[in-house]
Amino acid sequence: MQTTPVYIVCSPRPLVGKTLIARQLSEFLKLKNGDVAAFDINLKEPSLLEYLPDLTETAEVEDTYGKMTLMDRIIVNDGIAKVIDLGFHAFDEFFKMSDEIGFMKEAARRGVTPVILFVADTDRVSARGYATLAEQIPRNALIVVDNEFVVRGELPEAMTQGRILRIAALPTFLKTYVDRLTFTFTGYLRSERDSSTELHQWIRRNYLSFRELELRLILQQS
Repeated sequence: MQTTPVYIVCSPRPLVGKTLIARQLSEFLKLKNGDVAAFDINLKEPSLLEYLPDLTETAEVEDTYGKMTLMDRIIVNDGIAKVIDLGFHAFDEFFKMSDEIGFMKEAARRGVTPVILFVADTDRVSARGYATLAEQIPRNALIVVDNEFVVRGELPEAMTQGRILRIAALPTFLKTYVDRLTFTFTGYLRSERDSSTELHQWIRRNYLSFRELELRLILQQS
């Protein structure tokens, strides 16, 4: 049976690299599968829509119409992977809605596989947000993203009990480079002939991590 993954990249905190990860994941899925549908739920720019306008549409969860419109788009088992860049301002409302409508169970019934990528931080807001998700999201669907540029040290112990996706820290000058609106990860891999550069290796390592994530999803469904 065909299943469609829906990756929800989220954090209750700003400035943790959430959109950076959503960008990389969207570009990886586009490169590998030929198509991806991305959704941007953010207040501030630059956002996913600014980086990937050809792949991304805006979405809202502030009112019933916005919620239902988004759900109608992501609950479809059409074989096209979805990526949601969920802004910190919408974190509580989105997962409250998800719990109320039984999103995880309905998704499973329709052959849709949600994957929650929780971008970690060490503050209390993140701890509370993670605890909330751990109560309502099945363990195999909740993945902690350890962005080493943000979490400079060990993850909080509560966030180490499940699956972890590690993103190595980039030097500040390279971080500034990839933050440009005109930069694309896949474009860099294709244009940079020297595969030994730090940025080339960093992108490839993350793409391999996303590929492993996909393979785990396939194994779960088999």
